[in-house]
Amino acid sequence: MQGIIAEYNKINGIKEDDDTEKFKEAIVKFHKLFGMPEEEKLVNYYSCSYWKGKVPRQGWVYLSINHLCFYSFLMGREAKLVIRWVDITQLEKNATLLFPDMIKVSTRSSEHFFSVFLNISETFKLMEQLANIAMRQLLDNEGFEQDRSLPKLKKKSPKKVSALKRDLDARAKSERYRALFRLPKDEKLDGHTDCTLWTPFNKMHILGQMFVSTNYICFTSKEENLCSLIIPLREVTIVEKADSSSVLPSPLSISTKNRMTFLFANLKDRDFLVQRISDFLQQTTSKIYLGKNISGSYISSDDEVFTRSSSIISGSPHKSLSSESEGERQFNLNDNGIPTATQALMTMYRRRSPEEFNPKLAKEFLKEQAWKIHFAEYGQGVCMYRTEKTRDLVLKGIPESMRGELWLLFSGAINEMATHPGYYEDLVEKSMGKYNLATEEIERDLHRSLPEHPAFQNEMGIAALRRVLTAYAFRNPNIGYCQAMNIVTSVLLLYAKEEEAFWLLVALCERMLPDYYNTRVVGMLWGHFRK
Repeated sequence: MQGIIAEYNKINGIKEDDDTEKFKEAIVKFHKLFGMPEEEKLVNYYSCSYWKGKVPRQGWVYLSINHLCFYSFLMGREAKLVIRWVDITQLEKNATLLFPDMIKVSTRSSEHFFSVFLNISETFKLMEQLANIAMRQLLDNEGFEQDRSLPKLKKKSPKKVSALKRDLDARAKSERYRALFRLPKDEKLDGHTDCTLWTPFNKMHILGQMFVSTNYICFTSKEENLCSLIIPLREVTIVEKADSSSVLPSPLSISTKNRMTFLFANLKDRDFLVQRISDFLQQTTSKIYLGKNISGSYISSDDEVFTRSSSIISGSPHKSLSSESEGERQFNLNDNGIPTATQALMTMYRRRSPEEFNPKLAKEFLKEQAWKIHFAEYGQGVCMYRTEKTRDLVLKGIPESMRGELWLLFSGAINEMATHPGYYEDLVEKSMGKYNLATEEIERDLHRSLPEHPAFQNEMGIAALRRVLTAYAFRNPNIGYCQAMNIVTSVLLLYAKEEEAFWLLVALCERMLPDYYNTRVVGMLWGHFRK
């Protein structure tokens, strides 16, 4: 019978749903009980008790994209509750002597208590996620879109899980992954596995987890801040299965363009992992070939070795940021012929007077030497080993001469810039000459941006600042231009090239401090409401 239905659906172009039969029944019941429209999507449902007064009502809580609902029918008495996520002001997971697992849902006018969950942590996390999504939709005026790229659920799966629940779980994992390694906001986690990493700086095998996504291989140790690693696939030249031994079971070697080799071991399903990475590498090579017209080659052998041509993007950001390479793109985007800031403004306008405080220079020199020693031991560039020593050096202060390079590296902006060649140039060309409220505010604030610094007492610095701010306002009209963005961008331009300053601003506004710069001034409004 299932075969006949599948064949009928195939002939008539009917797409099969990912949801199990049990969940489909719950969807029908949800819409019937609460009178919800068909477009309202149920994410998941849980058995629980709802406290109405001092009497618990045993029933089911239904969590959909826009609503939290509860229904109970016991001994002829019906209890029904519908709350919109946007009306919820607070979610709390409480523990008391009588009820160790209880969720409190507060709205502006009432409080609701739910208890006796089989899995309270999963329920609470899903509630939080849906409430955050609803608030984001309210602020950005955008609808929820389901991710259709998730793998299909098996037809006879006994699990009571919806495609939407799987979608939200995958989103949450990808968000944690991107936040942990400062990756671009469209990067999706494919999977992760336990493993060990050989660290040459202390000659140890460190226990941790490897994460694989479409464009990156990352590692973080089980012990916090011990070691982490980010390997962009654009930097990878060889992925090779090494010979197993009792000391080093299931090892995997990954080599990069800057001649660093990383040795992972104790991988549970090494063959599948190598195949997955090889597939992603092939896709990366194709993207680079299409984007830059540089050919790549895929060589497969019995030893499961993946290699390709190099010289696409430098493995060491120090070389590409601190000096002008032969093939570097230099462009002038100002119609008036004003030079574009192809280097950090600080290097062009720094004045060293004889009376400058010498101990300060000595301190800067010592910081530079400390970083150079660190690079020699842990590697340099995006693929370097990031350890507790790296964190300590950052906290002690980054020397002025290295700020642009290291800001790009540790903010993750270097990855955005490397994967979007020519983006800033095109954006500037499209945005220059356009006039709106944002550009008016930018023009008003240009000469208020570090006016005492010589870099912004001439047209070159002012023009560079104008281009970066206008390009960003054009890229992200939801933020556009906000007060004080000019000050931050001015500082970025002092230590980074113009295109680098743009990507640092993107990282700051969209990933590191989302909603800090906002035309709605959400933080101020929230503080006002709390008072």
